[in-house]
Amino acid sequence: MIRNVCVFASSSNLLDVTFYRAASELGSLLGQNGMNIVYGGSRLGAMYACASSVKSAGGNIIGVMPQRLYDMSVGNPQDCDEFYITSGMRERKAKMDELSDAVIALPGGFGTLEEIAEMIVQKQLGYNNKPIIFLNTKDFYTNLIKFFDDIINSKFAKQDTGSLYYIACSPIDAINYLNSYNPEEVIFTGKFS
Repeated sequence: MIRNVCVFASSSNLLDVTFYRAASELGSLLGQNGMNIVYGGSRLGAMYACASSVKSAGGNIIGVMPQRLYDMSVGNPQDCDEFYITSGMRERKAKMDELSDAVIALPGGFGTLEEIAEMIVQKQLGYNNKPIIFLNTKDFYTNLIKFFDDIINSKFAKQDTGSLYYIACSPIDAINYLNSYNPEEVIFTGKFS
């Protein structure tokens, strides 16, 4: 059963309002479906829009932040039910992975891209079989998914690599995928030959 959902998202407060609305809607749906959020631990951007909506809908907030960012006073321990400080970014990702049952990437920058790419590789290598979702708000991830298809079609990755992640067109689509996810149906062969 999926209880804690790791959400990677932008910390920017300068985005089009559509991105905050989608993040907030996703958070509300997570909370309404009995799920908690594991997130970057700040009061900034789409990540906080999602987290605060989880809390308002009855879910818990679990924040994970590296010491350097915490020292910059961007941490949000006061709103979190659990708050962890890590020594660096690598440890942060490992802690978020440890605490979560599923992963959703909302539109974000290079940090979000790096975080979700690592989760795909972890699943590819058999370290987890968690649902991994891209929330494609305003077609934000469409070009990236085309690039992933190029990687697969050019044989830099196995043909079934595309089964490692799901592209959700809306927050409710993401929630429906989480609620219907059966890890036994999503098995990556993991063969490299």
